[in-house]
Amino acid sequence: MLINQSVIADIKTIITHSREQVIRAVDHQRTLMYWHIGKRIFEEEQEGKDRADYGTYLTKYVAEELEPEFGSGFSKRQIELFRQFFRVFPIANSLRSQLSWTQYKLLIRIDNQCKREFYVAETIKNNWTSRQLERQVYSSLYERLLLSNDKESVLAVAKEEKLPSDPREIIKDPMVLEFLGLQREASYYEKELETAIITHLQSFLLELGNGFTFAARQKRIHIDGDDFFIDLVCYNRLLNCSVIIEIKTGKLTHQDLGQLQMYVNYYDRVEKLPRENATVGILLCAGKNGSIVKFTLPEGQKQIIASEYQTCLPTEKQLLDEINKEVQNFEKKKEIKQ
Repeated sequence: MLINQSVIADIKTIITHSREQVIRAVDHQRTLMYWHIGKRIFEEEQEGKDRADYGTYLTKYVAEELEPEFGSGFSKRQIELFRQFFRVFPIANSLRSQLSWTQYKLLIRIDNQCKREFYVAETIKNNWTSRQLERQVYSSLYERLLLSNDKESVLAVAKEEKLPSDPREIIKDPMVLEFLGLQREASYYEKELETAIITHLQSFLLELGNGFTFAARQKRIHIDGDDFFIDLVCYNRLLNCSVIIEIKTGKLTHQDLGQLQMYVNYYDRVEKLPRENATVGILLCAGKNGSIVKFTLPEGQKQIIASEYQTCLPTEKQLLDEINKEVQNFEKKKEIKQ
């Protein structure tokens, strides 16, 4: 008797999906339990707030009563974490079932509400694992997007309240490629960097931003007898356009920008479909001179983006210093116009 073999694959999919739903539901109930414990401790703490060190004594006492019976998950450190959880997320209905307790523990450490809301929205939208969320927090994704955008725009795009109207709203500068395992001091050719990116393609697409899919490597284009090869071609479903990426391991030059502009023009005139938006080009370089970018490209253009790459995680201070520079430059431009 012939049996349609797809039935086994379908049943396996059902089983896997159901197991994932059960695990997610159990984890969410655990998260709610921790929230309610935190709420009860906070309420009791408020009752005795006129007594010195009552909060410290209370968490210690609760842990001593619970840990022997329920295990190390109810140590003093964990009890304090439950209290902090309630204080950071005081509304039970705002807790999202898509987020695990491990992810909430990461989010609790973020003291800026807008920044925290951004990571909540991005985690849910992109179905990030705890490891992926941790990597994005520690690589300062939020701060890097702020370098070229305002806070309201970054948060609105993350929450899907608006579609990105400018590629800079989702493309970061700098890009952090620490997952490639390249040494900062080492000299390497563009081909090696490209190969490392392809090897770690999933991580690279995550670093690129929302909505990116890989399309081609060393894409050959033929122009009147001459052949050219584009390093990487991606597509972004949010921007609805092709994204060309050229890799330069040296300092950016105006010739590099001119070459990328030619590739973008070719794609716009030959490859682009009528329903698609204008092609975007990213020049991924080891270092750039902002003035060269400014005077090489037309004023107000949005198609060409020069983004530095870093092979190790930047500190938050480094990124905040860059943001402050951008704010100061913006204020100066406003003063000149006035």
